[in-house]
Amino acid sequence: MRIPAYYELLLDGLDGQTQVERIVRGVSWTAALLSDGRCGVAMHTQGESRPRMFTSLEGLPVRKAGRAALSWNFEEAGEGMAVINAFYNTPERAKALGCFSTESALEGVDLTGKTLGFVGHLVHHSGITAELVEKAERVLILEREPKPGDYPDSACEYLLPDCDIAVITGSAAVNKTMPRLLELCRGAQVILTGPTVTLCPELLELGICRLNGAAILEPEALLAEIPQRRMSVGPFCEYWTLDRE
Repeated sequence: MRIPAYYELLLDGLDGQTQVERIVRGVSWTAALLSDGRCGVAMHTQGESRPRMFTSLEGLPVRKAGRAALSWNFEEAGEGMAVINAFYNTPERAKALGCFSTESALEGVDLTGKTLGFVGHLVHHSGITAELVEKAERVLILEREPKPGDYPDSACEYLLPDCDIAVITGSAAVNKTMPRLLELCRGAQVILTGPTVTLCPELLELGICRLNGAAILEPEALLAEIPQRRMSVGPFCEYWTLDRE
């Protein structure tokens, strides 16, 4: 299988020493805890029509377990992305990369007169308020499960190329739509946001302008909570932003 650059860049940076200690699948999120205590999450995405690549990721080296992100079994792909995010997304690493802590994925972005496209219903998430997006001339919301006023996600092929700014949910990495979305947004200011986003600077080589992802601060509390209910990971993490220079 050809591996798109998005995943290849992520997998190249993983090590073979650290192991996956636990995988916890919840209602909204899948979490991975590594042998060194690092923890990461990814959007829990349903879809098990295809067999798993691995019986279990627990006990595997991170370099091997991360390849589960390529699985067409989306439950397993979420586990793989959680492993990748556990490896990359830590406060210490974010600081070393020059990331800055932020409350909004659109902080400092000029929306005036712009066509703003959201892949995922991201208004009221990632610090993106309705008042903030009103500054844009036109706002398009493209969603797999559209609410009134949203476009279905199939409209991405038609509408994204016309956007000046495109804000894409990190969960697109789990369902494998991310590489195509990035192609459609070529020429736009592209921002990836959400807990599934990996703070990997090499991704900025793909035309992405900003990565806005989460570093888990309270792993055990998160692991205990996510199987119980649909929830936000906000109380258990800190959001960091990495911009292309």
